[in-house]
Amino acid sequence: MNVIPAIDLKDGKCVRLLKGDFDKVTEYSNDPVAVVQMYADFSTTDLHIVDLDGAQTGTQYNRDVISQIARETDLTVQLGGGIRDQATVAGWLDSGATRCVIGSLAITEPDAVKSWIVQFGSEHIVLALDVQVEDGVPFVTTHGWTTSSTASVFECLEDYLAIGLKHVLCTDVSRDGAMAGPNVSLYRQIMDRFPDIQLQASGGVRDIADLAELRNNKIPAAITGRALLDGRITPEEMVSFQQNA
Repeated sequence: MNVIPAIDLKDGKCVRLLKGDFDKVTEYSNDPVAVVQMYADFSTTDLHIVDLDGAQTGTQYNRDVISQIARETDLTVQLGGGIRDQATVAGWLDSGATRCVIGSLAITEPDAVKSWIVQFGSEHIVLALDVQVEDGVPFVTTHGWTTSSTASVFECLEDYLAIGLKHVLCTDVSRDGAMAGPNVSLYRQIMDRFPDIQLQASGGVRDIADLAELRNNKIPAAITGRALLDGRITPEEMVSFQQNA
């Protein structure tokens, strides 16, 4: 299993939000490049960046630091936040990102997002599906988790797989940043139905045991942010886990 460290950028700093709430920000470092360089020492190959300024306002305040990260590390960078049109996708791919993460637009403007998958290739587009489980059904939420759609995550994936979707990042919004443990059951259901996708499980990872549980359930990848920043997963644990993957 591929463990993907995550950083959220706001005003050029490394922060974390609790359950996506911009009023609940914890600042971790004013030097995100140093944080990423630390992650690079964990035997990781990928990095997940969320541009919170982009997500909130559509601005690209963090472009320079993101480009620097892509330039100065060997990590495969996937980037989300404020990517709302074809030109922005092309611009970030040209600036060093390998994959662009598309969230709400996947639900609200599916034809556009499908055209990007066709144009740029399935290797370069990640569908980010934020899920709220209601009465046992995992519904996709949009617009920063404030709006629930009528589509289940399974219906959405079936639609996109028809045009070659490869990478999917799925977040249980009730778990994100809350240190409540990942929703392994949800991710297992997705993999049982769609065994060929490259699923990235996101939300709730507390410690190395949670990563081990995801790996034991054959989840291809997991994203972890707060557990690393808080030291709940140590560098030594990460290196050992990655080497024994």
